[in-house]
Amino acid sequence: MTKMLVAHVADIDAKGSRTYRHEELEIAIFKLSDGQIRAVENRCPHKGGKLSEGMVCGTAIHCPLHDWKIDLKTGKVYEPDEGCVTSYETEVDAAGSIYITI
Repeated sequence: MTKMLVAHVADIDAKGSRTYRHEELEIAIFKLSDGQIRAVENRCPHKGGKLSEGMVCGTAIHCPLHDWKIDLKTGKVYEPDEGCVTSYETEVDAAGSIYITI
């Protein structure tokens, strides 16, 4: 596993997102309204919508294509839909730098 610097907390608005590319991976990084940082694969398992373009609601992201709701901590899709995306461990240091583990 590799820990990578991907952004700074100040670069992401509350309930906003940024994307980070690493080789073939595209990762969506979100700041929740309480300041928590979460990172998941930037592709909905349903039709491939870019989750970074979706709406954050609590601890979930709603896919912009068909409104599938995905938990940003676990990557699991909420019922009645099924599926999951890869979620990534995040860490924020004292300076506000955001790291993810791939």
